[in-house]
Amino acid sequence: MKAAMIFDMDGTLFQTHRILEGALQDTFQSLRDEGVWTEEAPIVSYKEVMDVPLASVWKSLLPDHPINIQEKVNERFQSRLILNTLNGSGSLYPHTEELLSYLADRGFPIIVAGNGYTHYLQTIVKHYGLDRWITSVYSLQDIDSDDKGDLIREVKEDHDLTHGVVIGDRIQDFKGAEVNHFLSVGCAFDFSQEKELLEADIVVGDLMEIREYLEKVK
Repeated sequence: MKAAMIFDMDGTLFQTHRILEGALQDTFQSLRDEGVWTEEAPIVSYKEVMDVPLASVWKSLLPDHPINIQEKVNERFQSRLILNTLNGSGSLYPHTEELLSYLADRGFPIIVAGNGYTHYLQTIVKHYGLDRWITSVYSLQDIDSDDKGDLIREVKEDHDLTHGVVIGDRIQDFKGAEVNHFLSVGCAFDFSQEKELLEADIVVGDLMEIREYLEKVK
């Protein structure tokens, strides 16, 4: 059996930075309109914590606001992300479709395991027609854990995998691969951190370098 290719979505296949700032600006403008926020949208602070589950993000950014406000912000933010994706503000990383087509043609199962909410991840997959190659979409929202390793374990068990490669851009992806005894590929893209990339087994600056690696080791 060929190794399953397990991709993170944000900052790995999808250029989330293209829709992120606008979604945050719109979300926090709505809070200003309601009189529950007076400052600028915390874009820099969000980017610093965006590798953690969304519930934890809002606890960090809105520690003095009650849980109902945090939940409202999360819902509005998710809606804006999806809207910005559908209106064409986002973009896949270069060579995403070329790589996925290559992997599928050679029999590699392709799965998404992301921190983003299920509807958001599925919207990206469907909007860009990635379901031509991606067989399953998993989200941390779907399991009772905030640990990416647990999500990858769910993928591993559901698909009875003995071999896998986790492709992502943040430390949770690399650690999640490690605890499941899978290979990790670090994508040195927009949200990646140089120190975190040291934890990946392989680091690439372009998705097609994954194809080059596979062709060398086959």
